[in-house]
This record gives sequence, structure tokens and C-alpha cells, in this order.
Amino acid sequence: MKNNTEIANRFREVILNGTWIANTNYKDQLQNLNWEIAVTPFQNLNTIALLAQHIHYYINGINNVFKGGTLDIKDKFSFDFPPIHSQQEWENFLIKFWNEAEEFASLVEEMPNEKLDQAFVDEKYGTYKRNIEAMLEHSYYHLGQIVLIKKLLTN
Repeated sequence: MKNNTEIANRFREVILNGTWIANTNYKDQLQNLNWEIAVTPFQNLNTIALLAQHIHYYINGINNVFKGGTLDIKDKFSFDFPPIHSQQEWENFLIKFWNEAEEFASLVEEMPNEKLDQAFVDEKYGTYKRNIEAMLEHSYYHLGQIVLIKKLLTN
């Protein structure tokens, strides 16, 4: 199996369909979650909705680079999203999240293996591979938070 296919499948595992690392994934945790729980704050923690939108923000921004665009995302804006006010808005966001996550995985899969070792936008950001692996690790980090917050809010 090619390196890029392996990495793409690891990304699908954390967002869309895997259980090997965390015994769950974003889709499993979020797809049947009531929007009111998703936007409910617990103490001073980010809401489940904000954490999901945060990960989506980075996926979308990196997709833009993969498709030949510029790197426009900024950490300072990575939690700035309009509030979700209904189940329909929540479900619309999730559809977009799943679709853009699959697009991310497909773009990685289609990427020539040699590109994985090339500089991502600028040498200061490291390689494509480093950024893709950082997206995986970042996603698992926030998935753990989502699982814990969901347990705190639903138990």
C-alpha cells in the first residue's frame, strides 16, 4: 500500500469510520447528537459544536492548499463561528464536515508520494506529510475532548 493511501485511511478512521485507535470517531460521536447538547457549555470548556467546527476549519483550509490554493487559515480565527440555532443547522454543518473530510482523504490519496516530503506552502510549516500527520493528531486530541464533554453532558 502506498504511503499516501495509508495516511488517507488513517484520517478517515478518526473522522468518518474508524475505531482502531480511540474505539470511536467524529461521525460516531456527532451524527445522532442533538444540537442542544452540541452547543451546551460545560464549565469553561469549549462546546462540542465549537470543537467540531474547529477541526472542520483546519480540514477546509488544508483542502484549499491541496487543491492549489493559498493557506488562508489562522489559529486566531479557528474558534470564531456563528452560533448554531437548530437541529437543521447542526445537521447541515455535519454534512459539510463529512464531505470535506472525505475530500481531504481523497486529496491525500491522490497525492503523489513524493509530494509528502515537499515543503507545505513554506518551509517553516514543514512537509505535507508533517501537516497531514498533525491534522490526524489534532483531530484525535479534540475527539477525546468531545467524548469526555459528551459524557459529562449526557450522564
